[in-house]
Amino acid sequence: MIVAAAVCPYPPMLVPEVNAGADDLAALRQSCDDAIEALLAHEPERVVVIGAGDLTTDLDESAGGTFAELGVDLHVGGHTDELPLSLTVGAWLLARAGWVGPRTYSTGTPGTEGRVAVLVMADGSAKRTTESPGYFDERAVAYDDSIATALGTGDAAALAALDLDLAKELWAAGAPALRTLGEMAKGTTISALLRESVAPFGVGYWVADWSLS
Repeated sequence: MIVAAAVCPYPPMLVPEVNAGADDLAALRQSCDDAIEALLAHEPERVVVIGAGDLTTDLDESAGGTFAELGVDLHVGGHTDELPLSLTVGAWLLARAGWVGPRTYSTGTPGTEGRVAVLVMADGSAKRTTESPGYFDERAVAYDDSIATALGTGDAAALAALDLDLAKELWAAGAPALRTLGEMAKGTTISALLRESVAPFGVGYWVADWSLS
């Protein structure tokens, strides 16, 4: 049973050790910390971390990740280095929050047996402006705004109905994980808080947390 969910982005520069220059994402990082604090306040038995990547199976808390490919000697999570970037940032955020309980890492649709909190690591479109990584697509801002509305109103059905083909065209890597959250949360009563909906680098980022009953 899912008792709570949080959504955070996973730009590597969210991690201070990766961002050696100006800390442009300090406010976003604080919002992530606040959302995860709210998530863990529900006292889950397990935290499920869902994100982008190509894991062939779900992993437990023995799995870990590294930022070595970004030139930073920083390891998080368990003793392995198999987590993709989205889940590595998720592991880093949970470590900041002091979570030492059971975890499940997934890039698919994990089980939710027991009292579970879900942390969704999801970036939005990367085609919002001509300065964005994917240049500009006039549909990008509206797509991100629709997700922000769904997160802010607790509209699980809207997330479950996200157009993943359009997401690919807009380089919205977080859409599959958000759709999974929507499918998992449909039919529940949701109290929602959207903390951030920003695009500091021409990429859509959201921070939100849900309480489910």
